This record gives sequence, C-alpha cells and structure tokens, in this order.
Amino acid sequence: MSRLSVRKTYKLYIGGAFPRSESGRSYPVTSAKGDFLANASRASRKDARDAVVAARKAFPGWSGATAYNRGQILYRIAEMLEGRRAQFADELGGGKRAALEQVDATVDRLVWYAGWSDKIASVHGAANPVAGPYFNLSTPEPTGVVAVVAPADPLLGLVSVVAPAIVTGNTCVVVASEPSPLGAITLSEVLATSDLPGGVVNVLTGRQSELAPWLAAHMDVNAIDLTGVADADLALSCEQAAAENLKRVLRPAAAPDWAADPGIGRMTAFLETKTVWHPVGI
Repeated sequence: MSRLSVRKTYKLYIGGAFPRSESGRSYPVTSAKGDFLANASRASRKDARDAVVAARKAFPGWSGATAYNRGQILYRIAEMLEGRRAQFADELGGGKRAALEQVDATVDRLVWYAGWSDKIASVHGAANPVAGPYFNLSTPEPTGVVAVVAPADPLLGLVSVVAPAIVTGNTCVVVASEPSPLGAITLSEVLATSDLPGGVVNVLTGRQSELAPWLAAHMDVNAIDLTGVADADLALSCEQAAAENLKRVLRPAAAPDWAADPGIGRMTAFLETKTVWHPVGI
C-alpha cells in the first residue's frame, strides 16, 4: 500500500518551543523557480513581544555562564549541524555540491566563533595605565537582548549574524529571511537539541516590514542588527525608532561576502565595556 508522507510544519521558535503564530497566519514559501515548498508561520507583533520576553528571561543565565561553556555549546551546535548536513543541503537547493559547500562553511563558521568565546575578553579588554596607585581594568560585557534582521542568505549568512551575538553572552530575537525562512526553522531544531538554553535564540518568520519596526521600538531590546534590511526607508525608520532608548544599531552593509573572513567586528558591536578601579596592595 502507498502511504502519505508526513509534511513538515514550519513554526516559530520562541523560548525553546515551536509555537504557531498566535495570529494563525502563514504565508507560502517558493523556490527560486517559483515552485511551492511549504507554508511558514507569519509572526505577529504579539509573537515578537513573546520572543523578547523569552530572550530577556534567558539573558541572566546565558551571560552568567562561563565563556568556555558558551564555546562548548556553539561547538555542539556545529556537531549537530554536521550530522544533518544532507538535510540542510536538500533544503538549500541550488545544486547539491554548492549546497553542501555552504553547509560545510556554516559548520566551520560556528567552530570559528566557538573558539573565540574565551579569547574575545583578552583581545577587547585592557589593563589601563593610570596616574596613581590603582589597577584600572576594562572588561567587555554583553549588551543584552539583540534583535537581528537576518540577511537573505538562509544559512551561512544567518549563522554569521547570530553566532557572534550569542557567543559573547547576548540573547537574540531573529527575524528570518522573508523569502527563504525554512533553513532558519530547521536550524532552530538543531539549536533545540544542542544544549542551548531556551530563549537564547528566538526565531520569527514573516514580514520584515511588519516585525523589524516593532523590535526597533521595543524598550526591552538593547541593540538591533539591520544587516538583512534591504529597504533604505525601512532601515532609516528602524534607526529612528531605536534611538528612543539609545539602542546600539548595526547598519546594513552593501552586499556582504559571507564566505570572507568575518573578523571580530560583529562580536564587539554588541559588547559594552566596564572599567573598574582597584587600589594596589589591597
């Protein structure tokens, strides 16, 4: 007897769970050739608020974890992604060899950022010379909840904006690529089984123009990465809304090369510097 295959339902990822949008909405996702692939949840403003609440709740535990532990978890994400290499290549499409190469590059990018977890403080911190009998030490600390508008690149680009935010202790709310959201939800399944605490990464799918302005204006979001915003007017309105509570804003770059050496700029973009004084000899 023939059987009906079980079609995958692409939901949101909020607080370690996979809810449908509270609005009940969805939208069709198509391939580059226009073929129907799946229906993805269309997140609402309420879903965005729930994601921010989950990210804020997860922040104390994640930022308080040791840098070594965060690195271990990112390495575990890379291991799990490697194990689902064929599945991700199928979802990416565009030629088997090219898709596998992108998955491999994504795994390598996660390992690269995992290695930086316990080194960024040494590179970005400092012992400052002062005119007095004091130690003056500057150390980096995570900013808090970071909203990320992901680029169109559905896997390597996505990981390249999420990994640097979380490896330094931030939690994030991600607005996945609007035309290509399926890889982001499948990546969420990897995150859910990789020892990453629920709420550290929250993934929303839907209309960028609907979600980004509300996250930019949300008073409990500390920073926003506008890398995936291609509309100049939308980027400007998000920057203006972000100014209300002095959010850090990472502006969209023109055609970034996600395969290039990422450097440490995306890690330091969402770090604050705390400077402490301590008397010598005490």
